[in-house]
Amino acid sequence: MALKQRIIRWFEGAEALDRLSRPLAKVAARAGGPTPVKNSLSGTWLGHPLHPMLTDVPIGAWIAAAALDIAGSPSSDNAAKGLVGLGVLAAAPTALSGWSDWSDTYGPEQRVGVVHALGNLAAVVLQSASYLLRRRGRHRQGILLSMAGLGAMGGAAYLGGHLSFIRGVGVNHTAFETMVEDWTDVAALADLASDKPMRASAGAVPVVLVRQGDEVHALSATCVHAGGPLDEGELVDGCLRCPWHGSIFRLSDGSVVRAPATTAQPSLQVRLEAGRVLVRRAAT
Repeated sequence: MALKQRIIRWFEGAEALDRLSRPLAKVAARAGGPTPVKNSLSGTWLGHPLHPMLTDVPIGAWIAAAALDIAGSPSSDNAAKGLVGLGVLAAAPTALSGWSDWSDTYGPEQRVGVVHALGNLAAVVLQSASYLLRRRGRHRQGILLSMAGLGAMGGAAYLGGHLSFIRGVGVNHTAFETMVEDWTDVAALADLASDKPMRASAGAVPVVLVRQGDEVHALSATCVHAGGPLDEGELVDGCLRCPWHGSIFRLSDGSVVRAPATTAQPSLQVRLEAGRVLVRRAAT
């Protein structure tokens, strides 16, 4: 196993980090509690997580500043200083959105996440100091601090990639589900109690059925946010709340009402026939 992988495995298993990460996660969860705040920071309005998109601004600004520094033209000093400052300013909303996403993680993901955050904090501190030195005309010292900040940022970015692409934080957990195209019998109507989610299978895909009066709704039973079992969720005003992180989806079409989910829950068409419940992939 490569050294970098051993280091990450150590972070994942370092329970000592819980003394820092758990209290911080509780603070983040309370701060992002109101639905408009949580939806804004998560990116529900955007259709996918907001944090990865925001990271492009400070990363791009600091890399561009470094390119100007390497070019070594005195005429580019002011431009490099401005880019460093832009990156520092952009780091604030970037950190807030990441903090909100991180508050819904546990265990290994939360431990790696807090190290990721500390690495980014170090980068911001170094770049802020670089900006102040540049303003005072101490460009060489500012350049050295910027380069150190880029190193901290690179390490933190590597951990962010690990969280997304190895641990699956923030990915759509239904992305590879293949919904049935033809009408498929999944349950007897008599087995569905009113306003009580029930798990069934449509081909290889687990689905959750909810009967409300004479109408039956069907969604994928795997929460898009983190794979939670929606059939164990709670009904809230015509919506279904995930039992794991509290994402709320509208039963009628799977649209997101409350984050941390950012993309709609896959929904299915439902047909009642001879006392049976049939489903198929919803029209797109």
